[in-house]
Amino acid sequence: MARVMALIPDLLFGSRVQSALMGAGHEVELIGDPAGLERRLREVDVLVVDLTNADLDGPALVESLSAGGALENVRTLGFYAHVDASMRERAQRAGFDLVVARSRMAREGANLVSRRAG
Repeated sequence: MARVMALIPDLLFGSRVQSALMGAGHEVELIGDPAGLERRLREVDVLVVDLTNADLDGPALVESLSAGGALENVRTLGFYAHVDASMRERAQRAGFDLVVARSRMAREGANLVSRRAG
């Protein structure tokens, strides 16, 4: 079981991801805003970030958290809109451990998190 922080501002999709992850035995906290995230990362194994939200710069957030050492023991998983190849590339350059299309996250999210946490 992994302790997961899911930064997903879209409440509907976030609830779907949270349900799937909890169904696989993971402990999941769904948040919509990155405020205070850095200090809370000490309590999680995997950080899931929604890269489809225009109000959230996920790659910049992960770069900043990594630079500050907050992701030292945290694996990162980002999901993007499949038509946004530039976001996928930005996220990979920012240091995400895995970047997948939103549709794959919907289908395989629990398995992807399990592999990141293991």
